[in-house]
Parts: sequence; C-alpha cells; structure tokens
Amino acid sequence: MKIEEVIKSNVTLKDSKKVILNIMYAQNVINDKFNEILKPYDLSGEQYNVLRILRGQKGSPANMCIIQERMLAKNSNTTRLIDKLLLKDFVTREVCPDNRRKIEVLITQKGLDVLSELDPKVDEHEHFFANNLNQEELESLNLLLEKYRTIK
Repeated sequence: MKIEEVIKSNVTLKDSKKVILNIMYAQNVINDKFNEILKPYDLSGEQYNVLRILRGQKGSPANMCIIQERMLAKNSNTTRLIDKLLLKDFVTREVCPDNRRKIEVLITQKGLDVLSELDPKVDEHEHFFANNLNQEELESLNLLLEKYRTIK
C-alpha cells in the first residue's frame, strides 16, 4: 500500500516527504509488533535493548556511559531503565571498586533467561518483516538506509 493511501492524502507528496513518512510509518508498525512480543515480559523496547547490550558484555560489567553510547534511542534515561531492570532482578548494579563515581551494571541469570526465551520470538519478528524482500533487496535497503541517515 502506498503511503498516500495509508495516510489518506489526496495531495501529491514530494519524494523526500514520502521517504520520511514511509520510514516513520514502518518504524511504528515494527515497534507495535515488537511491543506485543515484549508485553508478556513486562519489558519496554529500551529495557530490552539494555539487556542485549549487557549480554554482549559476556560477563563483564558495563558502566552507564557504555550502555548509553550503545543504545539505539540515544535520548533514553539509562539510570531509570537500569532502576526498572533492577526491580525485576534482571540486572545488578554496583559501585566500581577502582572509581567510586562509576556504576557497574551486570545482567543476572534471570535477565539472560528472559533473553534466551525472547531470542526465537525476536528472530521470528525480524523474519516476518524481511519475508517480503529477497537477499539483494535486504542488502540494498540496508545500504540505502545507512546512506540516508548519514548527515554531511
């Protein structure tokens, strides 16, 4: 379905506007489906992102700066996200012994277990959207999106 049909526009839109609208609409569709997967686990997309970052540390703690710079949503309140994950026993938070101003965060076994349970569901989610494209189209789309978001 063309974006003009989705937003029920009778006006001819410039291609530059259509690209933005298509990206925003696609993001909303993807996020809505993704949030359905996370809802039974009482997780937000940002909390899930933090857990994935911490799992990627492979048992090493991450400080708030590391987590923040790896977040997809750069404007996330990392401290608040960690606090919520602490309440669910998905992470631990300790003061760094070498630098008392630094906070170190580790994923717990419970957090790892939740990610393990979510992994096949997230993979299925990704394949669901990629199914309409062949490998060449996926590669082209990635290349175009990377080029599009590069600001000169």
